[in-house]
Amino acid sequence: MSLSLPGIVNHIKHYKDNIMKRTIAILGVALALTLSGRAADVTVTISNVHLCCGSCVKGVAAAEAGVSGLTAKADEDEGTVTLTGPDTATVQKGADALVAAGYFGTSSDPAIKINADTGAKNQTVASIKIEGLHLCCGKCVKAVNEILGKVPGVTGNTAAKGAKSFEVTGNFNDKDVFDALQKGGLTGQEK
Repeated sequence: MSLSLPGIVNHIKHYKDNIMKRTIAILGVALALTLSGRAADVTVTISNVHLCCGSCVKGVAAAEAGVSGLTAKADEDEGTVTLTGPDTATVQKGADALVAAGYFGTSSDPAIKINADTGAKNQTVASIKIEGLHLCCGKCVKAVNEILGKVPGVTGNTAAKGAKSFEVTGNFNDKDVFDALQKGGLTGQEK
């Protein structure tokens, strides 16, 4: 096989073009795989959340701070909390943390569940102790008093600013108390 100088140059040029095309193709495939492997962030808005003041908003931020990869934005004026994370599991952890901090609301995404379990037994009682309900200020206490004042059979409660627990008294259905509180954007646990 005899190669002339122009033949060798042409062969090298063809070889370089071929390598360049393959390199571009490989980089294109790698980029496509990288982009398709990264799912879009998951965002949910929880509405009808009790957010009466800046301390309520700070309470949401504190509750969500422990969830790695989650971004939370509480809007006091709208009564909403928007949670964004890399996947549904992370956003669900954020929703669970919100409920554990005594807040409640309605999820914009059916895949993100707001846990309504309070331990109430759906029975008539003379008193219950509620723990974990968010009570950061006098406005929160006023909201609780107004909510509970509308529950048939409730005659009193000991809710106070900063209280970790309080008692509700009267002759009422325990589930009705929690249904009303949750409708008002708050929740807790019957103890």
